[in-house]
Amino acid sequence: MELAGRVIAVLEARSGLAKSTGNPWMTQDYVIETHEQFPRRMAFNVFGEDKIKQFNIQLGDEINVFFDINAREYQGRWYNDIRAWRVDHVTPGEVPAPGVAPAAQTFADQPAGVAPAQPQVASAPAQPAATQAPVDFTEGDSTDDLPF
Repeated sequence: MELAGRVIAVLEARSGLAKSTGNPWMTQDYVIETHEQFPRRMAFNVFGEDKIKQFNIQLGDEINVFFDINAREYQGRWYNDIRAWRVDHVTPGEVPAPGVAPAAQTFADQPAGVAPAQPQVASAPAQPAATQAPVDFTEGDSTDDLPF
């Protein structure tokens, strides 16, 4: 999935050690706001110190966020996890319409099993609409079968 907008919050990075392997981990959360008539906000996270440095997300940046959604259960309650797997920085003059990806995108770093979106091509009508002669609606015309 994809969402375009402006970064309105950069939250503190969290880190720790994995219990099972003892390897270090790091995650950071961000909030993005869309440019629609009624703006929407979405909190998402980036997992891994290498990805956090690679994406280099700063407060006020215009970005396209490509993300996956997953839900997890903890003590009988369910929580959504929105994890970014790709972030494209957009210059302010080139803010795309919501859901429209930049033309020069490559999908080389897209996760396996996710097909790229195909562009939609509008088809022209096969034949022009036939013009009809105007209908004369005069009072007292008893040829119609309308009840009023």
